[in-house]
Amino acid sequence: MAPGWAGAGHGSANGYGSNGQGSSGALCQGYGPQTPRDISQHAGASRRVFALAPPARDMNLCNIHMHSNAEHRGPGFSVPAAADTDGGFLCNNSHTLTRAERAPVKKRPGRNRGMMGVNPGDTIEVHWVFSSCDVAPGPAPGSCLSPRCANPELRVESQVFLVVNDPNALDFEYFAYGGNRVNGFHQPKEIPGGTGAPVVFAGSSAGTEYSASSCSPYQVTWSVRPNCAKVDIQSVHDWADSGNVFHEYRSHGVRPLVTAPELLSPINSAEMQGRVGH
Repeated sequence: MAPGWAGAGHGSANGYGSNGQGSSGALCQGYGPQTPRDISQHAGASRRVFALAPPARDMNLCNIHMHSNAEHRGPGFSVPAAADTDGGFLCNNSHTLTRAERAPVKKRPGRNRGMMGVNPGDTIEVHWVFSSCDVAPGPAPGSCLSPRCANPELRVESQVFLVVNDPNALDFEYFAYGGNRVNGFHQPKEIPGGTGAPVVFAGSSAGTEYSASSCSPYQVTWSVRPNCAKVDIQSVHDWADSGNVFHEYRSHGVRPLVTAPELLSPINSAEMQGRVGH
């Protein structure tokens, strides 16, 4: 599977125009619905449909990665990032943090590099990627398919975090993999809860090389939680230094927000009931 299937590229978002469509040019034709989107807006006019993937508990976790700033726009993360950043959105409460929460983190003894590109006060969007293939977790993009399973069903569980220097905030290790298996499936220890009912929709991968004029061909079921949660920066660095099987050591860029109705699937809240991943 090509790079960018679920934001695998580490590059910055680019070509983020004022219309939210990315680089200039005509809308791509013949592709399925695209991602990321404003999850508060449920309208969509894409004519390409596909069946939603099974719940995450019935699939194999194949990758975990994070993006600098939220790729999606939602009720709890609707503040546009500054023009000189990689684009995306910030948690609504990111400007109300205390001085202590924003304090630079001190490197722990024995720490290697931590999660490069992530600092206290940052917003990150974390993606837990699941595959219908019989695969084990590993680096993107190849970990979610195999020679015997080249066209898997894919699902992404998403949570936006506000990174703080506070040991009382959430510990990212709670949501790591750590060799966890449940009913035979590779699974994270937990998927975040308490941040609102996930918005589930049909979309695509979200690599930075894609835009509204250069679409992703991959079909992905998304489950995006609508509100932010605070996570401790030390725990994020510890996860990066723990030898995570995903080889994730740097936060990724974001794909420009997709706003053209022709490239968005309609979100039917009633239809999505019972389809939430965990």
